[in-house]
Amino acid sequence: MIAELVSLLVVFVLAMFVGFEVITKVPATLHTPLMSGSNAISGITIIGALIVAGRGDSRVTSVLGLIAVIFAMINVVGGFMVTDRMLEMFKKKPEEKRS
Repeated sequence: MIAELVSLLVVFVLAMFVGFEVITKVPATLHTPLMSGSNAISGITIIGALIVAGRGDSRVTSVLGLIAVIFAMINVVGGFMVTDRMLEMFKKKPEEKRS
């Protein structure tokens, strides 16, 4: 049981390092399309977390499922906010009328 938990923790930490390295190398022009893909993946995470939280196998799984739903929702909402702000930068500003 402990060995399995340690191996899962090692995989999680390695995935965090790899993800960080990949994301820091992304140029700004690709940020918006990647953010849209990330939001879609987080939507899938929300569905999975809702299933886990709703099964009610134990109190621990329900609490962890709820925490996963909260974090995934923060990620989705924040991602859409950042994407919206970036897309606003590309809109043309209305020209002022000269009198």
